[in-house]
Amino acid sequence: MTLVQMQPRSTRSVPAARTVEKAMGAPGPQVCDDMTVEVALSVMASARTGYLLVCDNDGLCAGLVTQARLAAFRDGDAYTDRVRLRDVLGDRGPFASPMTMMAEAEHAARYRRLDALPVVDEQGTALGVLTLAR
Repeated sequence: MTLVQMQPRSTRSVPAARTVEKAMGAPGPQVCDDMTVEVALSVMASARTGYLLVCDNDGLCAGLVTQARLAAFRDGDAYTDRVRLRDVLGDRGPFASPMTMMAEAEHAARYRRLDALPVVDEQGTALGVLTLAR
């Protein structure tokens, strides 16, 4: 699991510094990584959301998938109806810690061209999602 924040930073130098904890939203729908892409797309449609948090068998956050990413994967040559979310996710992360500074999280998300970052605690449990305006 890769957290966005690598070193603690002092907030004294930036008086109005905001942390991810103050800006994150509720985690929203969480699904297991053994769910198929088709079922995940159906869950998103039913929940009227553009993303799902994906958890492993231990209940730890494995990542986040978006409707656009799953739809693009479904339209690709490698797709079969047996493809699981764990196959789409690849590497774990990126994740943000609740104590990550907003500027760091925004930079990491923009660098990776992400619209949302899962926020996890030290154990890897999903606490929320940080969504970014494009």
